[in-house]
Amino acid sequence: MPSVPLIIGHRGASGYRPEHTSAAYELAFALGADAVEPDVVATKDGVLVLRHENEISTTTDVATRKEFRHLRTTKTIDGVKRTGWFTEDFTWAELSTLRAVERLTDLRQASASFDRQYPVMRLSHLFGLVDRESERAGRALGLVVELKHATYFEQLGLPLDELFAASVDEAGWGDEQSRLVVESFERTVLAQVRSRAVRGKFVYLIEASGAPYDAVARDGASARTYEQELDGPGLYTLATGVGEQAIDGISVNKTLLLDSGADTTTDLVDRAHEAGLEIFAWTLRAENRFLSRPFRRGGGADRYGDWRHEFEVLMSTGVDGVFADQPDLAVVVRDAL
Repeated sequence: MPSVPLIIGHRGASGYRPEHTSAAYELAFALGADAVEPDVVATKDGVLVLRHENEISTTTDVATRKEFRHLRTTKTIDGVKRTGWFTEDFTWAELSTLRAVERLTDLRQASASFDRQYPVMRLSHLFGLVDRESERAGRALGLVVELKHATYFEQLGLPLDELFAASVDEAGWGDEQSRLVVESFERTVLAQVRSRAVRGKFVYLIEASGAPYDAVARDGASARTYEQELDGPGLYTLATGVGEQAIDGISVNKTLLLDSGADTTTDLVDRAHEAGLEIFAWTLRAENRFLSRPFRRGGGADRYGDWRHEFEVLMSTGVDGVFADQPDLAVVVRDAL
């Protein structure tokens, strides 16, 4: 078994290669990651593809493709108006012609040098990649699959739970309970996937503020907030499934673990464990822009700050797993601890 915490390559090794590409995932495993995390959205014809969002203007070369110019539009996704190109307006055959580009070009120029070298991936490709990398590494490597905008896609007639369960079965991962984690910011889709007999761990993603969109769509202004989910009774409710399907763990914004000082942390990890939940944290990144203020150093937003110190503080909480853009740096800190 790998050491704790698990090191999960966030969208692959996205600090070094354009995210959600085969190169990013392969590099993450080469750098020691125990698992990788794809974000999953759907195409018009029901193929699950790997993109940070269903709006793809910043992660592909679609804006340069004249044949798709007519598909540019404005939509409201989970209450937020966005303009661009959306995966649900493309067939897989069309989307597969696009090439991935670095999303954070101002911070990651080295990664941007790999722009347009890799096609958009579908989820079925990644199952095979993880199997091959597991064989190469001589150990079981895992997938932490995030289902994005599930309520929105269901309203379009593209139910992510059904599409995901079919993809899992097709890939032969139906019994991969120890290697598969399913996560979402919406608990509804987690329950739906579990009801389809997908075996794995089910993890609820939690933001530092706001409320989950499935709850907002159902309950409006009275929707239960993420903050309420984390109070004492809330954690036990998540673990026991009172009124809803139980979950196995939570995955939280790292700011929920860091107190105001550079070396002080909250009690959230201990409270989650006491409630019977595993807990993961996101996202560990080395650049100053993403580090908490006490760990930033001079030289600009793109320069590495005191990443080692922040990573040490977070991992010392006893967290069960961390998501990292630079998985090799996270492995170094974990192994030292």
